[in-house]
Amino acid sequence: MKRFAFLVAIAALNFGMASRVDAQMGPLGQMGSNIFQKPAIAKFVNPIVGKGAEYESTNANSPTPRTMEMGVIAKETVDGKEGFWMQIVTTGNKNQSMVAKGLVTKDDFQFHRMIMQMQGQPAMEMPFNPNSGRGQQLHDAMNDWHSVGTETITVPAGTFACEHYKNDKDGSDLWVSDKVTPFGLVKQTGKDNSMVLVKVLDDFQDKITGPVTKVDLQQLMQQHQQGQQPRP
Repeated sequence: MKRFAFLVAIAALNFGMASRVDAQMGPLGQMGSNIFQKPAIAKFVNPIVGKGAEYESTNANSPTPRTMEMGVIAKETVDGKEGFWMQIVTTGNKNQSMVAKGLVTKDDFQFHRMIMQMQGQPAMEMPFNPNSGRGQQLHDAMNDWHSVGTETITVPAGTFACEHYKNDKDGSDLWVSDKVTPFGLVKQTGKDNSMVLVKVLDDFQDKITGPVTKVDLQQLMQQHQQGQQPRP
């Protein structure tokens, strides 16, 4: 599979505030180290502007299922390569939402820009520094996955002919289809989490609102840590 962090995390491998994203996204954080690391699954990456998918995720640590949408909102050329703005919208506890989008080039699946917005807060563009160590970890995990054949499965969004991939090391399974944008994911199950496609979206729009402010990540984390320190 190829690297997948949309994202983030979208979805949160390289969003800068990974711990905060993981808390909002639940199993998406774990999915980041699962989806698209194996080259064979790269064929299911199918970014189409305006198209997307809605998922319901469950996690053993959270009794309430969470809703997540991910899709493609725009194209943009990056260093002569075709890039896409991919966006994830998550709804967590107390119906609080978070939007995260990243500019990624399809051929190498590299992220170039990251923008996040928590509900009720300004949008922030996070500084992005690719983590070569993380990339090597993902590369090393590629051989953990193998295809176990094709299967037709039924999920809330309908019935799909899928390629079934399995990870014998951690017991995870993925079902992917080229009929689903942007990443082909139809269903994912793991030891403590799961994700299932509930709706195919045909009018996926950008949900980042207001001006976008570039932030100093180090300063932001220092402010966050200071806010958590007990007052004298």
